[in-house]
Amino acid sequence: MATSAASAGAPGAVSANRAELIAIADSVAREKLIDRGIVIEAMEDAIQRAARARYGAENDIRAKLDPQTGDLRLWRVVEVTELVDDYFKQVSLDDAQKLQPGAEIGDFIVDPLPPIEFGRIAAQAAKQVIFQKVRDAERERQYEEFKDRASEIITGVVKRVEFGHVVVDLGRAEGVIRRDQQIPREVVRVGDRIRSLILSVRRENRGPQIFLSRAHPDFMKKLFAQEVPEIYDGIIEIKAAARDPGSRAKIGVISHDSSIDPVGACVGMKGSRVQAVVQEMQGEKIDIIPWSEDLATFVVNALQPATVARVVIDEEESRIEVVVPDDQLSLAIGRRGQNVRLASQLTGSAIDIMTEADASEKRQREFVERSTMFQEELDVDETLAQLLVAEGFGALEEVAYVEVDEIASIEGFDDELAAELQNRAAEALERREEAAREERRGLGVEDALAEMPYLTEAMLVTLGKAGIKTLDDLADLATDELVAKKKPEQRRQREPNRPEDRGGILAEYGLSDEQGNEIIMAARAHWFEDEGNEGEDAVADTSQ
Repeated sequence: MATSAASAGAPGAVSANRAELIAIADSVAREKLIDRGIVIEAMEDAIQRAARARYGAENDIRAKLDPQTGDLRLWRVVEVTELVDDYFKQVSLDDAQKLQPGAEIGDFIVDPLPPIEFGRIAAQAAKQVIFQKVRDAERERQYEEFKDRASEIITGVVKRVEFGHVVVDLGRAEGVIRRDQQIPREVVRVGDRIRSLILSVRRENRGPQIFLSRAHPDFMKKLFAQEVPEIYDGIIEIKAAARDPGSRAKIGVISHDSSIDPVGACVGMKGSRVQAVVQEMQGEKIDIIPWSEDLATFVVNALQPATVARVVIDEEESRIEVVVPDDQLSLAIGRRGQNVRLASQLTGSAIDIMTEADASEKRQREFVERSTMFQEELDVDETLAQLLVAEGFGALEEVAYVEVDEIASIEGFDDELAAELQNRAAEALERREEAAREERRGLGVEDALAEMPYLTEAMLVTLGKAGIKTLDDLADLATDELVAKKKPEQRRQREPNRPEDRGGILAEYGLSDEQGNEIIMAARAHWFEDEGNEGEDAVADTSQ
């Protein structure tokens, strides 16, 4: 396949001379900070479109603008074919040899075109094409420049305020601080210089969107890194941060050098370092807390300035029960729950605050409830039931499945009594299971669900009450719909009946995401079996 060397053609005349075209390309490239070649390519595309409008859109017309001299060449490309189907893009062998001697079937012939003059409409169309391509290139340049700068602090100038959102001029791009990412009650005016955190950079149809924040905890972390050299150098690390923007914040810090006090370094001489951060955050009070690997110690520190008497951690539920003296309750909770809320965010666990009197009452209530349950289920007297509870037994499963020696070691118990208690506990569990099975069947839950891994009859009853009664019902669920636990801050909501606060259907049973996924995949297994059977049936029908 050959291409004619005569493809160059004669320079085309346009309304702008050669020098002007190159000057325009250079000027646009400098102003928009984009590659000069992109502007040249946009001009070529615009000229091609104008030529197609002049000579017919059906033609394959090409344009080439020399980036050095500004020479413009215009030509039409046609293919040499034996049978001509498209007279605009194909040419017969005889006609091709008139244009280019020696042309053969399959060659592409270049037919030079005369220069064109840009009319008003053509010039406007060309302008739009160039403008669009330059704008697309500018947007791509902005995205490439900012896409890897998330979590950086950047300084800009407030350009305008629209519907409560602040648009910031970042020099080569614009960013926006949405209303929910601003510090409450902070007043910003057009022309103000403002620092903010680059929260995210997204590529969208209208161009890259750069979202900024002054309310995110990472903004406070970055400010401390700027003010405290030890944090910037990695000697001190901010392990956790929580904010109530514009009001109060807490950070947990640790020093990797035992000779440096992390709290003192962050506070600075006469509070100079922390005050610089506080001023930038519009007077937000900051509690700097020593971080500890021991969760109980960290919780005690996080609840400062309140004094804590006792901490009980429930690792399975990621929940912490904190007992404080009666006179410390309001201080521990804080105004509108602010202190405990920030401490909970800092530790990543739900924190329940109660007084020593409340804790004592709760323990008494739980002791009575467990003792009564053992009396009824194990058919024992009150004293024996209370002995079991006092030794830490709280559920029938604990009695049924522990080593016999652990029960026999209780003062006043022996091996025979321990074995009898285990037998009675196992029988009580069987009664519960049978009662749950009957309730499950009464709800219309299929027996096939009982064959799924990890699911007990009690879980099946819960599923049945939620309307999950067949394998297909279970298979249609996502893992988080089945087993997702509520987040700590959700569990503290005053409105626990909202759908988004209830977690997965089986959240109360403590199943892991891996177990939930295994349950759902087991429920979906029959789908693949059905597809396989349909394929076998189709093969059988074909063979017949």
